[in-house]
Amino acid sequence: MAVPQLTFQKSTNYEDALGRAAAECGVDKQYWDIFGHSHEASLDALKTILSALGWDMSSIEAIDSKRAELFAGLYTVLLQKTIVIGDSDRFVPLTLPARSESRVTYEIALESGEKIPGELDAAQLPLLREVYFEDKRWCTYRLPLAARLPLGYHCLSLKLEDSPVIVSNLILCPDQAYLPDRLANGGKTAGFNVALYGLRSKRNWGCGDFTDLRALVDWSMREVRFSFIGLNPLHALHNRTPYNTSPYLPLSLYYKNLIYLDIEKVPEFAASSSASDLLQSPSIQKQIENLRDAEFVEYQEIDSLKKQFLKILHQEFRNFSKADSPRAHAFAEYCEHEGDLLQKFALYCALDQILHEQDGNRWTWHDWPVEYQKPDSPASLAFAQEHAVTVEFYKYIQFVINEQLAAAQQYAKNSGMEIGLYHDLAVATDSCGSDLWAHRAFYVQGCRVGAPPDDFSPKGQDWGFPPPNVLEHRATGYHLYRESIRKILTLGGALRIDHVMRLFRLFWIPAHMEAAQGTYVRDNALDLMRILALESVRCKNIIIGEDLGTVTDEIRDMLAQFRILSYRLFYFEKYPDGTFKHSDAYPVQALVASTTHDLPTLAGFWLNRDIEARKAAGLADENGYRSQLADRQREKQKMLDALHYAKLLPESYERDAAMLPELNGDLHNAVIGFLMNVPSMVLLINQEDFTKETEQQNLPGSTSQYPNWQRKMRYSIEDLYLPEAQGYSRMFRHQLARTGRD
Repeated sequence: MAVPQLTFQKSTNYEDALGRAAAECGVDKQYWDIFGHSHEASLDALKTILSALGWDMSSIEAIDSKRAELFAGLYTVLLQKTIVIGDSDRFVPLTLPARSESRVTYEIALESGEKIPGELDAAQLPLLREVYFEDKRWCTYRLPLAARLPLGYHCLSLKLEDSPVIVSNLILCPDQAYLPDRLANGGKTAGFNVALYGLRSKRNWGCGDFTDLRALVDWSMREVRFSFIGLNPLHALHNRTPYNTSPYLPLSLYYKNLIYLDIEKVPEFAASSSASDLLQSPSIQKQIENLRDAEFVEYQEIDSLKKQFLKILHQEFRNFSKADSPRAHAFAEYCEHEGDLLQKFALYCALDQILHEQDGNRWTWHDWPVEYQKPDSPASLAFAQEHAVTVEFYKYIQFVINEQLAAAQQYAKNSGMEIGLYHDLAVATDSCGSDLWAHRAFYVQGCRVGAPPDDFSPKGQDWGFPPPNVLEHRATGYHLYRESIRKILTLGGALRIDHVMRLFRLFWIPAHMEAAQGTYVRDNALDLMRILALESVRCKNIIIGEDLGTVTDEIRDMLAQFRILSYRLFYFEKYPDGTFKHSDAYPVQALVASTTHDLPTLAGFWLNRDIEARKAAGLADENGYRSQLADRQREKQKMLDALHYAKLLPESYERDAAMLPELNGDLHNAVIGFLMNVPSMVLLINQEDFTKETEQQNLPGSTSQYPNWQRKMRYSIEDLYLPEAQGYSRMFRHQLARTGRD
């Protein structure tokens, strides 16, 4: 068989150079929207994207010079800085100049500290390809890895006789993500999804907390026996209404929101007379009562109240935790393990607090004095020393969050939940947040991420945050990517990845252009999927990829290959003619749900509440409003037809959707029965659809016009035991048993 050959080819004209550069950087010159329409990226769009990636676009010569640099870096170096390989294909590409000295010595330093030495004659290795560049030839060989090399993150050092040592990140990954044997062998399961901030209880401080979460586990195991509790992303937020409360646009992907802490369960609380006295004061009791009784979650007040107590508890910790005490040791160990990532996050939080106290107009790091706008600047480093106690305070907050969330997961597992907590990883990070401030080199400036035109956004979507710098992530062993995954997987049993297509490609919108003028830019999908599988197997977490929208067959095939569950919504699963799919047409390797936070609840769907909300928010004019109402009526009829076809409604039940203005008990039960019947291995029931609530958590496109991410549950946790709510529980328990999901 002929050996593949790669040759660098110069461009023939400027447009050819632009096209070649785009292709070599993974920038698509054409994309297809959800309607099947083709869109050509303009030359200006391609130039702007490449300029954002650091290319000089002034001439053919400048472009070809950068192309040559990129080609040489990919195909003519001894080793890549990061090599990610699968368990079934254990080899490292090794590139040498043709006819060069081929005696190579190497050493693999394992995570465990063990070192595996080796020596070889490259000429005896299988030839992978030949590379031709600048009248020279290189040969890339397959260096096989020993079978005893374990999965994990290793370091490969390699040396030719008279050359310096080359060091590479070597990441060996499993071929598939984790899946419990029961599900892998045809079993099915189900869980209950909640907005944790929206949990009501008679004891919390105005929003759901980790103790409420444990109480919800108790209710689930007693009344229904769900296998897991699904949660909104718990990422850290600025907690400022209405612009900084979206769990899908956090200030950091790596750390969590303090509003979910149960202050009274922090170990220092029991020892602090100051905290106890403050809690008993009439003013604080009244404040907590008002927050608890408020219709919506009051993020700013809750954040301020809990920080007030946490500062007391942190001081208690500093005063009375001796350096050799178990708790002080645990905190020191936590900080050491988190390292620079936590240090920069805590420094950001301290700067945000103190600089805002000095000037109330400093809302984001863009408003800070320029000397503080980089984490490693002399001013920032001096600030960290001067305000070391405040920096430590924010580390302490994350330490106690980690304690309580880990305990909640353990409690769920000990209570008999097969999976425990199901977490959610956001795709975005706020451009005004700590991640951008601390890790700017990992983001591309001059472009934003969004989505192409679709049914809900005919002009496309502009999400406003910058795309990742693919080359920087790869050069650093994908450190930040794997940390974003690992910090969630260690605290749960399942993970939903929002917009999983990001692992393959993201829709980039060039600066000063509209969303529809963007195009897709590809990522190192195989590397990212392999690392995801490694983290999944290590933490024994099921992975669900939210694959809604424009998804290619290639993406779905690779997700299936890696045992990443697809994410299917009842509203969207339709045949080409627009009718709802029969239950047996759903894929097995999938999670099925009725709706999401961005879509109407089942009850809201039948009452047109989302359409009314869009009109009230000014997001639909009169013509659009009328058109949406007409479309909804047709959708209701198709849904009703599907439920009758599945024989989930009595023959005598109404067959004209126009005669069913709301979701009554029979119709609600039929929809739930339909979802229970699908062969998909995981079923997720949203809290709103459990109790027939009408309002959705988020109205896309709105900010202050709608109480996004603020709605509380219709029932408190205590009220879930009342007869009315128990009726829902009995129905679900029966359906779970009937369909083998219990």
